[in-house]
Amino acid sequence: MDIIREDFAEKRKKKRLILAAVGAVAVLSITLGLSRLKPAAPTVDKGTLWMDKVKRGPMLRQVRGPGSLVVESAGIRVLSAATDGRVERLLLEPGAKVEPDTVLLEMTNPELEKDALDSSQALKAGMADLMNAKVKAQRDTLDTKAAAATVESDYHQAQLQAQTNEGLFKEGLVAELTLKLSEVRAEELKTRHALEQERLDIAEDAAHALVDAQAAHVEQLRAVAELKKSQLEGMKVRAGIAGVLQEIPVQVGQRVVAGGMLAKVVQPNKLKAQLKIAETQAKDITIGQPASIDTRNGIVEGHVSRVDPSSQNGTVTVDVAMDGELPQGSRPDLSVDGTIELDRLKDVMYVGRPAFGQEKSLVGLFRVNEDGDEATRVKVKLGKSSVNTVEILEGLKPGDQVILSDMSAWDAYDRVRLK
Repeated sequence: MDIIREDFAEKRKKKRLILAAVGAVAVLSITLGLSRLKPAAPTVDKGTLWMDKVKRGPMLRQVRGPGSLVVESAGIRVLSAATDGRVERLLLEPGAKVEPDTVLLEMTNPELEKDALDSSQALKAGMADLMNAKVKAQRDTLDTKAAAATVESDYHQAQLQAQTNEGLFKEGLVAELTLKLSEVRAEELKTRHALEQERLDIAEDAAHALVDAQAAHVEQLRAVAELKKSQLEGMKVRAGIAGVLQEIPVQVGQRVVAGGMLAKVVQPNKLKAQLKIAETQAKDITIGQPASIDTRNGIVEGHVSRVDPSSQNGTVTVDVAMDGELPQGSRPDLSVDGTIELDRLKDVMYVGRPAFGQEKSLVGLFRVNEDGDEATRVKVKLGKSSVNTVEILEGLKPGDQVILSDMSAWDAYDRVRLK
């Protein structure tokens, strides 16, 4: 029987331990290597992707937004009730073409009719009083003139008598007392003549004042009568402008208070576009910038006329005035699309606008290799953007082809295969 030597058994045991350690290290290395391997690149159908090449040259910056046609403020006339009244008749329906004198509806107000009649009668009475005042003023003036004329005549006679007595006194034919009496008489009448002239001037001024006061009263009565007449005529509500009757919010028999809306007339040829532009794109819009409006029946050129200072629901309202003729069929509230030209960039690098990423931001885009069978993610710095294009500041060069479609499904990969 052979006896196993002790040193041989120990060597065999050590050999097994070494082999086990080597195997463990190998397994660990393989596991670590496999963990560090990048995941296999997924395959994407090339036909489903939207791609574009980077270009260099001029780039037109535009913003676009939906909107509708609305009537300019100058082309809208809202008719309201001048006084309280009751709707008696509706003569036209919304949509009817009207002229300035076209009667839209009729109202009644018995109190107003009575006031108009009373004011007319008061005016007639006032005019009669004015005539009486003129006649009385003329009579009083004539009486004053007659009295002044009598005194003037007596004064001239007294002057002549005094002059005659003076001559006779020099010849010794009359006494000195007679001369003195005639001279005193002449002086007295001279004073009375001056007083009568002042009295005549005052009487004429008083007559004018009386007549003017009565005339002013008549004018006041006439203004009231004309106002009541105008209000009564206003019971027949007229369009006021040529256009289309858009709205009549009242019905027959309805009581309307003063200031209440009766109708709205618009001029459909005076339309403007109101666009809703995303607030992130509206910051560069200024008044006067050129714009084009697509009515789906033609494109009309225009310009920005107003930019709303506030935003609502993430959009800013921009008014575009029309520079050209609107196509046939254009009407208020018609849905349109508008494009506003912001500016033109010279000699810049640009590409089609990707499905994600705002201007002046850093995004990841997949750049297609020369063979077109693989795309690698690269960091790209975007500049100013337009409706369909965006400026490239860093990360790409002219001629590079990039994927613009939404690639969020492959965010976990930096490389994809294209087939």
